Amino acid sequence: MSQNSPENRLAKEKSPYLLQHAQNPVDWYPWGEEAFARARTEDKPIFLSIGYATCHWCHVMAHESFEDQEVAGLINQTFVPVKVDREERPDIDAVYMKTCQILTGRGGWPLTLFLTPEKEPFFAGTYIPKEGVFPQTGLVELIPKIHHVWKNEQDKVQKSTREILSHLRQTVGGTRGEFPGKSILERAVQDLGQRFDRMHGGFGDAPKFPSPHNLLFLLGQGKERKDRHPLNMVETTLHSMRKGGIFDHLGFGFHRYSTDKEWLVPHFEKMLYDQATLSLAYLEAFAATGNQSYADTAEEVFSYVLRDLTSLEGVFFSGEDADSEGVEGKFYVWDTSEIRDILTEKEAEAVTRAYNLKDEGNFRDEATRQLTGKNILHLLSTDLQKTAADLDLSLNNMQDLLDQARRKLFSAREKRIRPQLDDKVLTDWNGLMIAALAFGGKTLEQEDYTRAASRAADFFLEKMRDSQGYLLHRYKDGEAGIPGFLDDYAFLAWGLLNLAEATGNTRYLSAASDLTRKMLLHFRDEEQGGLFLSADYAETVLIRTREIFDGAIPSGNSAALMNIVRLIQAGENSGLQEEMQELVQAFSGTVQSQPMGFTYFLCGLDRAFQL
Repeated sequence: MSQNSPENRLAKEKSPYLLQHAQNPVDWYPWGEEAFARARTEDKPIFLSIGYATCHWCHVMAHESFEDQEVAGLINQTFVPVKVDREERPDIDAVYMKTCQILTGRGGWPLTLFLTPEKEPFFAGTYIPKEGVFPQTGLVELIPKIHHVWKNEQDKVQKSTREILSHLRQTVGGTRGEFPGKSILERAVQDLGQRFDRMHGGFGDAPKFPSPHNLLFLLGQGKERKDRHPLNMVETTLHSMRKGGIFDHLGFGFHRYSTDKEWLVPHFEKMLYDQATLSLAYLEAFAATGNQSYADTAEEVFSYVLRDLTSLEGVFFSGEDADSEGVEGKFYVWDTSEIRDILTEKEAEAVTRAYNLKDEGNFRDEATRQLTGKNILHLLSTDLQKTAADLDLSLNNMQDLLDQARRKLFSAREKRIRPQLDDKVLTDWNGLMIAALAFGGKTLEQEDYTRAASRAADFFLEKMRDSQGYLLHRYKDGEAGIPGFLDDYAFLAWGLLNLAEATGNTRYLSAASDLTRKMLLHFRDEEQGGLFLSADYAETVLIRTREIFDGAIPSGNSAALMNIVRLIQAGENSGLQEEMQELVQAFSGTVQSQPMGFTYFLCGLDRAFQL
């Protein structure tokens, strides 16, 4: 094996996603000057592929194309291929995802781009099959066309890159406006109400994402209004998600999203950030209503995280794959015959009825619409009181029987081949989990959660900073690296503020204040206001982007606003009032145009109104 073989190149990386591709026949490079220098020397474009370790469609494209000798040969002849883990380098992903959205009107992963050796994009797409399926062109047809254009029509390439860069510079993120009035909060409630699914909970149609920041916003509004509409939206959603297949009823924790509007069939990957933000939503709902089921759900999520996503150092892994043995969801679904083999007759009957299991399966294949013969455990159409009566059991006895059966099924499932664990540790997502555990410890009066949050926070404060005290983004195999991003500072400060409130330890408050001031110093957009995703001392990939949309998780700018307001309320006020005012106005034009897309930003704004 030569020193420059692809196995050696990616094998030196820490990212589980890059390591998944270390044995590909594609001659992959990690992002870096070595790849771009070779592209300049050989006059080749860059084939950039961006994904992440738990991404199902990334696996599909890898198996179809990157493990295929024919496609790999075409890629190697035509391009210098580069692999990027979007979770390690969100700055790279942000720039090129915007490119894809500009060119195609949509985005997603795997993200596929062709770049000049100067990193300028001239083509973008998401998943591309090996062979074309009308109307989509396949890689085996597309690559020769790109090769022809690169060699013979450079004027077209240059025109394309100029136009794309011009658009990118116009979409750095967010427009300025005046400091909004409180009416913006009511508008967001109304907009969410119009998209609310009254039957199943959640917002919009399939696929349906949890979006817990929407729920946190509505919980805040529910406290301030006389009508129950905001709280009803929250409670319907929380009940439906907990009953649905999006929740793992055996091992606990939430899957990424539901492919249908009923929350039945999930995309089976489990991500740390979903566990953190959803447990925060359930805890806030418990605090608002006193409903013990919300506290129970948060505790179930914590038990999953502390059991399966916690390292020996007490910090938290990034997530678990959707696939095992090459099949999405195989680890989680059941045949009724398996259930009967594992459980007693009475347990099997109780589980089959309560969790809506059927011999023919209880969900249909997404493509064929045929019943699969497999079952996802769910409680969506279950009346436990009636089921107990049908089995001549009291409700308490029914619950005991189901708990006993659950433990048996969980033990049996643990013998299956597990989905791959993404065992890299990210500062931002850990900050969210620290925030959730600290709030859980305080709200539920559970010292174990507070201790787990403190242990993780202490690790980041001691081991995840460089020689100048700046945060680092990723920890893996004993090594910390990659300069921290805005979300690292904002989310870790969020966790530290929650810890300060849970423990009364002013050390955490001081650390949150220090991180926030470093963030304001090195991430500020001096021209437009707001905060860039990357620091002024880090690599700039074409442009520095600003993120404000609250998507799968709140944006770093939204979390920063909330942190600043909380620090002001805690007496850490030196200069922060002006910073808060500037941050709000930097994005006010965008937020006022469609407030529903910025609900965690509105949480911070609502708190700012109370100053």
